[in-house]
Amino acid sequence: MSDTSNRPPLRSRITTDGLDRTPHRGFMRGMGLDDAAIARPFVGIVTTANETSPCNANLGEQARHAYAGVQEAGGTPRSFTTISVSDGISMNHQGMKCSLISREVIADSIELVMRGHAYDALIGYGGCDKNLPAIMMAMVRLNVPSVFLHGGSTLVGQWRGKPMTLIDTYEGVGAVQAGEMSEEELAGMERAAMPTIGACPGQFTANTMAMVSETLGIALPGSATAPAVYVEREALGRLAGHTVMEILANGGPLPRDLITRKSLENACAMVSATGGSTNAALHIPAIAHEAGIRFTLEDVAEVFARTPLIANMQPGGKYYAEDVHRLGGIKVILKTLLAGEYLHGDTPTITGLTLAETAADAGAPDGDIIHDARDPISPDGGVVVLKGNLAPDGALIKVAGLKKLVHAGPARVFDSEEACMAAIRAQDYHEGDVIIIRNEGPKGGPGMREMLGPTAVIYGQGMGEKVALVTDGRFSGATRGMCVGYVSPEAGAGGPLALVVDGDVVRVDASARTMDLLVDDAEMARRRESLKPPKRKRPLAGVLQKYADQVGSAHLGAVTHAGNVTWDRDDEI
Repeated sequence: MSDTSNRPPLRSRITTDGLDRTPHRGFMRGMGLDDAAIARPFVGIVTTANETSPCNANLGEQARHAYAGVQEAGGTPRSFTTISVSDGISMNHQGMKCSLISREVIADSIELVMRGHAYDALIGYGGCDKNLPAIMMAMVRLNVPSVFLHGGSTLVGQWRGKPMTLIDTYEGVGAVQAGEMSEEELAGMERAAMPTIGACPGQFTANTMAMVSETLGIALPGSATAPAVYVEREALGRLAGHTVMEILANGGPLPRDLITRKSLENACAMVSATGGSTNAALHIPAIAHEAGIRFTLEDVAEVFARTPLIANMQPGGKYYAEDVHRLGGIKVILKTLLAGEYLHGDTPTITGLTLAETAADAGAPDGDIIHDARDPISPDGGVVVLKGNLAPDGALIKVAGLKKLVHAGPARVFDSEEACMAAIRAQDYHEGDVIIIRNEGPKGGPGMREMLGPTAVIYGQGMGEKVALVTDGRFSGATRGMCVGYVSPEAGAGGPLALVVDGDVVRVDASARTMDLLVDDAEMARRRESLKPPKRKRPLAGVLQKYADQVGSAHLGAVTHAGNVTWDRDDEI
């Protein structure tokens, strides 16, 4: 145990010590705490446990093991929950506007509970796309001793002897519409797609951000890839409780010791090496923002461009997170990337080891699920940032699994996802088209909806790489095809996407990392002079209004506050 004689008193003592805290202690005794429990450090254990999606369904059960670990290590655990919005169930309707907004609400709500009760440390369990980065954002914002845990993914479904996930059902909808599949077949897929609780098993946003958490050093080794139903999650929970108490006793490492420019670059390399979700390029800058580090889409792009794709994972590849776990987890990926000098090995982790030391005992890549960095699947990563006159601040495309990297064609412009989906359902588009969905950005949506519905149905109709889709909205980690999203600046903020009209030729060249509207500057200037703000069907109110008023550009993480918040127990605001 480290010398604590010169360490500041615990934050929680502001609620427990002194005559005028008698009522406070009375509330604590009302929860069954005795003198010994009140005297110990208070550790918040937050989960997104709820019945909104299978991703969160067993997080409360998992957290009980962390609760026990904190008690064993001499702390007083205090459990609480926060919200989660299921991307899967909110997909392809107005509810998806709530998904990205929930990231900010989750981070804010954790901050409020931790500040309001002056807890000394934090363990956080997340299990769905937005709550993973949200919990990490809160940890960095608060900068208290923290341990993050992904709740794990579902086991892979089986249908007619082949592995499958929910992305197959999305694409199945398009296949039914195109007459390539019967509704009875699709109903069978629906029932087989998710055989257990847990997050989606492919390298979609949840698993991508779980691997980011381990790479950043804020999560326990092995926690990213262990499926939700694996019994080893009990041991991970207890270890989290012991680890957070060790960090508290030692005075670190704290989240802002871990979140540095080097570790952020490492996180981007992990995304690129695994063909991860494009949403990571939104979430990693947002995590950086909480530490006061300006880390933009351009910074993400630089790392993506120099990091090879070595993991053969869905949706661009063949395998799943549980397959990576059987090989030894992401330590195998880390070790081969370190050997190729694609990572900074000296970054610290919550275990006290550096990233290189953490991966030192990993086995060799198998050459199928994980390739050696000297024999990559692709030399320059699975996700590419495009720039050009249609996206001056950048846009994203996942190229992992794409058969062609260049597409040029006439624009079909839609001012909302609903308008586009109506045309797609009617198959009212043509091979070669560039489908534009605008006014779906952070501010314009508001909420930056995911476009998995349109992209998956297009793919199911057999048109996945015969058209391109460009949007200032987001994509699911499960999206595949010639799909460009996160266009910045967005149309709702006056970005060039607002100037496109039907028939304009748009050229996407992922190999050259460019995307341009082939319209001369004079015509663009003329259109801008007559540009009017898009009209909403009804005025904004409530959380959507607050978000639209505060949110920034996607290329900076779509964040809603100034960043670099500091907190000490005696701070005055």
